[in-house]
Amino acid sequence: MNDADSVSSDPQAEPVLTREIPPPIEMVTLLGPRDEFLRTLERAFPRVDTHVRGNAMTFSGPAGELDLIDELLDELLAIITTGQPLNRDAVERSIAMLRSQTKERPADVLTMNIVSNRGRTIRPKTLGQKRYVDAIDEHTIVFSIGPAGTGKTYLAMAKAVAALQAKQVNRIILTRPAVEAGERLGFLPGTLNDKIDPYLRPLYDALHDMIAPETIPRLMASGTIEVAPLAYMRGRTLNDAFIILDEAQNTSGEQMKMFLTRLGFGSKMVVTGDVTQIDLPGGTRSGLNEVRRILEGVEDVHFTELTSVDVVRHRLVSEIVDAYARNDARVRRRRKHTEPGGHR
Repeated sequence: MNDADSVSSDPQAEPVLTREIPPPIEMVTLLGPRDEFLRTLERAFPRVDTHVRGNAMTFSGPAGELDLIDELLDELLAIITTGQPLNRDAVERSIAMLRSQTKERPADVLTMNIVSNRGRTIRPKTLGQKRYVDAIDEHTIVFSIGPAGTGKTYLAMAKAVAALQAKQVNRIILTRPAVEAGERLGFLPGTLNDKIDPYLRPLYDALHDMIAPETIPRLMASGTIEVAPLAYMRGRTLNDAFIILDEAQNTSGEQMKMFLTRLGFGSKMVVTGDVTQIDLPGGTRSGLNEVRRILEGVEDVHFTELTSVDVVRHRLVSEIVDAYARNDARVRRRRKHTEPGGHR
């Protein structure tokens, strides 16, 4: 709060907060197009009355809510002063972070740049994502486990591209298991590339967001970027590389061990997966489910858990993830009660 801000101190009156927006920031920048951000704030704080006049905003309501709004305005102004435009998503995520009372500032999370390409900057959008990105900086092997849409693979690839650009590594290696074909691709029609392509296409798509498309063929031809099925990793030692294993829930225990032991000097590994979407044949245990127990306590290995809160796709994706989680919990309870020795 600065000298242009004030809070009513009349004990009989409802607390009032007044904030003046400092130049050169314009009120429309803070309120958003057609007051979209103001409407977002009003929905998030239904017990607070909001009024805007000139470059001043006045709020009246419970003291605790006013304190939160005061912090929120500080964070939004800090984001604006970095030159990053506000959007509704940033406002909503800032409110959520402040309500969760985390030690990290929303402005620090939402203005963290990982890599830029053609005017587009890739950055974390949630606190969980920022902690995941920080873990990649701080550890040699990082596991990221969470539902679809939480940015597990996308952020790992952004960190890989940033490391390559900073010459921290000499190459990027992207791999995922071709589970549906059991990594035996011979029965599929077409050339080897045709057979592999459906399993690796999501990785190519993400690369095109981060690297100029015209340079990707050259980087792949030189071996600077390699995209290959997991089976192609066997027998290799990968030095000075940023290595990403995607869809790791579809690895067996033996495949996971094989992959992790490819780690060479000067390399970093990120393993991503969603343990609720295992496509392995019946009876095959997921290597991603096993590895946490096996590697627990091993130094320089980190496990990051992302949740529906970290979903950055359409808002319905987060609700769908939660709905399936509730259904899975109900199924487990029913099974428990119908198993021998359980209650019927």
